[in-house]
Amino acid sequence: MQEFNVVISGFDHYEDTSINPSAEVCAALESRGVEPSEDSAGDVRINVTSVLIPLSFQNAWPTLHETIERVHPDMVLATGLKTHAHSVALERCATNLIDATRPDADNIQPRRASIDPDGPAAYWTRLPLRTILHDFSDQNIPATLSSDAGTFVCNSLFYRLLDWNSTQSTALSGFLSFPKVNEGGKYGSGLSLDQMVAAAQDVIRATVDYAIRPVSDEI
Repeated sequence: MQEFNVVISGFDHYEDTSINPSAEVCAALESRGVEPSEDSAGDVRINVTSVLIPLSFQNAWPTLHETIERVHPDMVLATGLKTHAHSVALERCATNLIDATRPDADNIQPRRASIDPDGPAAYWTRLPLRTILHDFSDQNIPATLSSDAGTFVCNSLFYRLLDWNSTQSTALSGFLSFPKVNEGGKYGSGLSLDQMVAAAQDVIRATVDYAIRPVSDEI
């Protein structure tokens, strides 16, 4: 049976967010695990390692990279909170830009700067987003494709991750943005934590299937 190692990251608590879904989803996936799809059952075992990331331009990528170096994953799924979103956002690309409208956890606020002055303007995700979006639709998980991961720490981490991924021959990486947790069942105010956990599990399952039996390069 093939072992498929996954690293999933979420961000630590920040500012006035009482529940950071990315941190909660990471904890849930490490404890619950992810069962492979029916197509891959019996062929693969999915191992999940979670890591909590500080909302820090300086420390976010080193923290994730340390876990990557230790685990040697086949897949890295970074996650974050997109406060204005109403559904799960599958991020298409990371741009080579930092333009923070507020300080990070270290009270650093870089403006109009490149993440890597010698790097490309953008990197594209390595995840099969169209397949994932179709799976979300089948399970009634509200989701959208996004071409804007922002210009704060989420995008910076995503860019560094894809820069690393550009040197890897087989690893697959991407970024998933969550809305706020709907704590009171209010219409239009986010999703339940269970929906977000299911979304992350679906992303991992679909990517495992794609890695084992790639059928399309479409993102």
